[in-house]
Amino acid sequence: MGTDPYAALAAAFREQAWSKTKEAISGTAAELGTITSSGLKLDHFKHEISDYFVAEFPGTLKLPELKWTGGVTEKKERFIFEPSETEEAVLNPVYKPGDRVLVIPLNGGHDAVVLCKVVSVGG
Repeated sequence: MGTDPYAALAAAFREQAWSKTKEAISGTAAELGTITSSGLKLDHFKHEISDYFVAEFPGTLKLPELKWTGGVTEKKERFIFEPSETEEAVLNPVYKPGDRVLVIPLNGGHDAVVLCKVVSVGG
């Protein structure tokens, strides 16, 4: 006796529904990529992405008081920097070809946001 086509169709629907449900509730996975001279190449996507986004990090920059003694000659100077606070400072990283980066794919993989540069423990 052959395979029941209705049972096979039901199993295919169930498998597809399970796959889509798992994808929807699992969240968005970060991925590693490499900056190239003309875009971004993700490790698990064979095409280069030429139009991608880069995360900015806006906020308030707070610098504590800093006291330093030293100089470039034998004469030592004492430097004191007062604490400061800069509103609306933006850290906007610049990436160059060859940099390894952490990327979040969005909109079903149609867009990509570079979050940060990734380096090994030794730097």
